[in-house]
Amino acid sequence: MKNIIEQIKEENIGKLEENISLDKYTTYKVGGIASLIVYPKNIEKLICLLKIIRENNIKYKILGNGSNLLFSDKKFEGILIKLSEFDSIEIVDNRIKVEAGYSLMKLSRLAAKNSLTGLEFASGIPGTVGGAIFMNAGAYKSDMGYVVKSVRVLTPDYRIIELENKELNFHYRTSFFKTHPSFICLEATIKLENGTRSAIEDLMKQRLKRRLSSQPLNYPSAGSVFRNPPNMYAGELIEKLGLKGMKKGGAMISDKHANFIINKTGKAKSEDIKYLIDYAKEEVKKNYNVDLKVEQEFVNWE
Repeated sequence: MKNIIEQIKEENIGKLEENISLDKYTTYKVGGIASLIVYPKNIEKLICLLKIIRENNIKYKILGNGSNLLFSDKKFEGILIKLSEFDSIEIVDNRIKVEAGYSLMKLSRLAAKNSLTGLEFASGIPGTVGGAIFMNAGAYKSDMGYVVKSVRVLTPDYRIIELENKELNFHYRTSFFKTHPSFICLEATIKLENGTRSAIEDLMKQRLKRRLSSQPLNYPSAGSVFRNPPNMYAGELIEKLGLKGMKKGGAMISDKHANFIINKTGKAKSEDIKYLIDYAKEEVKKNYNVDLKVEQEFVNWE
């Protein structure tokens, strides 16, 4: 890795962080050590970095805000790429062009400020635009698939292409990018509707109040653990089994909302959280014959 780091520095690709704990880069506040995190300055530097990675057969992953990931406790022997420098934004009428590294929550607030409606659902989702598109993040019966018009994409052969909404295969908590991880979201065009700023902000405030009363937002978590099965609620199934408050190490199935697992002590291990996820999934399958699908992505567990 030392030679790779020197090569990245010579190419002036961007900021580097070596041997850094992933608990600083995930909303669960857990994870092992990452060998290297790189922040490419622009698309050209990103392409240069990817070429270095692929020529040297190095494991890599694009990392957003870490809000839907569970890294293992072991070392990530590879390169994590953060697109934090990809954060430009342009608003023209009811369309927003925004790069992948921009905060989704910040974007929803900016849309409200500009009297644009359609992103209110995103006001409580702590991810980046790219991460939200990758997993088709959503809430309140809406998701990114309803508002994304098109996406600029970097292909595995380093071409930049535009994919329209219908090509992005948005479905419940998935998209084209989830099934084609070597394609990278660079920028999205989001189409919203004109609305009234006060009404939009009132709705966002009401939803925040509801989230504060029903979700354990004062503890590190990654939001909902499981997708809701058709015509059911995952949290309700888990609660009926009496699993609310179940602990493993520093982790706990929230006693406020059973579809949340929280880092209760702030010192939980990834394996504590994964144990509770697996246990809840197994118990629901055993008792209700319902196979819960995990929303979060497990990284570096192989």
